[in-house]
Amino acid sequence: MQYAMLIYDEDGSRPEPPTEAFKEMMAGYFALSEEVQANGMFQAGAGLQGVDAATTVRVRGGKIATTDGPYAETKEQLGGFYLLECKDLDEAIEYAAKIPTAAFGCIEIRPVMVYDQT
Repeated sequence: MQYAMLIYDEDGSRPEPPTEAFKEMMAGYFALSEEVQANGMFQAGAGLQGVDAATTVRVRGGKIATTDGPYAETKEQLGGFYLLECKDLDEAIEYAAKIPTAAFGCIEIRPVMVYDQT
């Protein structure tokens, strides 16, 4: 089953470049990415630019409306994701705990819906 692992943290809570703590955090991300790619679990993943680069799109009455910024104003912001093929939720939790941001933010695990097109 595929699980999306959504990576959240509060602005200012993560280590910033060029500190040693930032280098250690990124080394953890690179190691995890290599591990899940090597064992065939990796489906997709990426870091996201900050919320200041976000654009929100809504369609109302057939008209497109855009606003600068995120969909919702919250303390914790979505910073990236992994999409992994895991045997079950327990394995997904095991890998979510390896995501470096789990040490100062949180990881939301969501099973991916499978649609039957028949």
